Amino acid sequence: MSSVTFTDVTKQFGSDVVAVRDLDLEVDDGELLVVVGPSGCGKTTTLRMLAGLEDITSGEVRIGDRVVNGLSAKERDIAMVFQSYALYPHLSVGENLGYPLKLAKMPKRELRERVLSVAGQLQLGELLDRKPRQLSGGQRQRVAMGRAMVREPKVFLMDEPLSNLDAKLRVTMRSEVAELQHNLGTTMFYVTHDQVEAMTMGHRVALMRDGVLQQVAPPAELYRAPANTFVAGFIGSPPMNLVDGRIIDLGEGHLGFSSGSASFVLDAEVLPASERERFEQLVGQPIVIGFRPEHVKLESAGTDGGADASIRLIEMLGSEHLVHLDIAGVELHGAPLPDDESAATSTRILAKLHDDTVDVRQGDNVSVHIAARHIHAFDAESGRRL
Repeated sequence: MSSVTFTDVTKQFGSDVVAVRDLDLEVDDGELLVVVGPSGCGKTTTLRMLAGLEDITSGEVRIGDRVVNGLSAKERDIAMVFQSYALYPHLSVGENLGYPLKLAKMPKRELRERVLSVAGQLQLGELLDRKPRQLSGGQRQRVAMGRAMVREPKVFLMDEPLSNLDAKLRVTMRSEVAELQHNLGTTMFYVTHDQVEAMTMGHRVALMRDGVLQQVAPPAELYRAPANTFVAGFIGSPPMNLVDGRIIDLGEGHLGFSSGSASFVLDAEVLPASERERFEQLVGQPIVIGFRPEHVKLESAGTDGGADASIRLIEMLGSEHLVHLDIAGVELHGAPLPDDESAATSTRILAKLHDDTVDVRQGDNVSVHIAARHIHAFDAESGRRL
């Protein structure tokens, strides 16, 4: 297996469309790196440059110690699995699996042994004589993966391979792909638009936006310490609440934050001294304040230290409930201004409650509380984490 390195890589289409800009990214040998981002962010273009399907405008791509900029896709010793299964309908499962080896003129006995080995790993041993039309979606996807595996390439490239599966099967296949990669110890470059898929599968996750790499980190770090407001708003389901506001000094050792005409008390006294000092340094500065729905606490209306809110909607998600809150005067980050800027505004904030704590109903008035240790602060202009 091999590592993959992008060094200052740019891809430009025509004179004015930059799909990927100044990309520096390294995939360790044996790592499963997931590249995620919204449609048009450059993730698939990045994969295609690695595969040799797109020319690089500038920069350098290495597979192992070898620069591959000028090599064809065939010469790069990679294998791809696409969103579409791309199986040969007239060939059996065994013939589909062995086709790349047949093209490479591998001896029949060795070919047969390799196909049987891969089929066993993917639980396809009893399906070798079936045609693709006789298989389920998950079985077809495993055949497509097996066809890549038989070649024993240096790097596996996967371009949204689970997108065509239904939700339940997608969950099953996520774990199968991750476990398979772990057992094989292969280097895998995996592209998806699904942030849940990225967070559950990747050793590390690279998040892109408009062709620029925003952050690359293990899933836990991406969740706990997002590099900017875009990462904060993209990672997490549901996403982080982001509001424009300021940290305020309430006196007697208490801090709070205000957003528009709404204000909250932060129990900052429970923070370590170094963390508290950081909050104190931000007092009065315009910042973007972030807090995740699972960290919002609801108490009875009028409770000291909270912002008054009304419950607009409650979504039941099985073991959890997603509560939509209207907090008068809160300024949601990135929200358009009303026509009359002097008019009172109402902004929806999300709270995620566990099933055994739900004792609220639609239309109830409540008090919203957020602990200081769960607050994220971002620069108001650049969006970078403070």
